[in-house]
Amino acid sequence: MHRNLRDALGKFPTGVAVVTTVHDGLAVGLTINSFTSVSLVPPLVLWCLRRDSRCHAAFATTPRFAVNVLAAGQRELAERFAGPGDRFRGTASRPGPEGLPLLADVAAYLVCRTHRLIPAGDHVILIGEVLRHGMRPEPSLLFTAGRYGAADA
Repeated sequence: MHRNLRDALGKFPTGVAVVTTVHDGLAVGLTINSFTSVSLVPPLVLWCLRRDSRCHAAFATTPRFAVNVLAAGQRELAERFAGPGDRFRGTASRPGPEGLPLLADVAAYLVCRTHRLIPAGDHVILIGEVLRHGMRPEPSLLFTAGRYGAADA
């Protein structure tokens, strides 16, 4: 059941982003594809995080986070931030507002204040109010049916 459901949900193409924050003085980040706009007034976005994620405590307690929407050529970053180890080692980034890590050459970024956390099954939904944002004229990285691709520019 779970594998079939996951395969069916995987038929829906999504963008790929890396969410970052600072927790106990350390940069924390992970790859997500459960990201969407909620509202323009006020400007709200949401993403989902597994409760058993090693990043759960960091994002559940942080007052701010950044969403780095990956560009089409950043598959390696998506894989790095989805895997084990020091995800920031060798990764080009700069400190943004509040010291939040902003990754280099992304298609877009959004700096958010945590607005609300909503428990939902084995995940938590994080809603953030967008405080700042920026973008570049780059196609975005997409993920569907277990494969990466690029959005048309």
